[in-house]
Amino acid sequence: MSRDDLARLEEACVKAWDQHDADGFASLLTEDCVVIDDMEPKPLRSRDAARRYAESWFTAFPDMRVQEKNRVIGDDGMAVELELKGTNTGPLEMGGTRLAPTGRRITAGVNVFMKARGGRIREIHSHSDSLSMMSQLGLAGSSAPA
Repeated sequence: MSRDDLARLEEACVKAWDQHDADGFASLLTEDCVVIDDMEPKPLRSRDAARRYAESWFTAFPDMRVQEKNRVIGDDGMAVELELKGTNTGPLEMGGTRLAPTGRRITAGVNVFMKARGGRIREIHSHSDSLSMMSQLGLAGSSAPA
């Protein structure tokens, strides 16, 4: 794939998340994709698992917006710095645990590294500012329930 192709693939991925299009996101992935997220207990190893993962975020933050802040395109992959903003009005699936909605608004950074193969994304590594997110939700730090 050319760097232009990789850039378009990355843009389509960010757009799918911003538009809450779980099916569109999953369609960008290879059948044997691997999604690794710091907040998940184990890697997700299929398109369907990745689609469900995206849907869980869209359910937890139905007004979530995703904005690209920075990106780097390499020979077979992309790195993108994102900012997520949204209000937690739905249950949040995180690390194998289902958390009740807090009603709180968050702004959090996420760094995502992706590798491509054959015109699709085959690997995603997502590293979010989970401490900041949990603090804003009132689930960590001084604002966490005792």
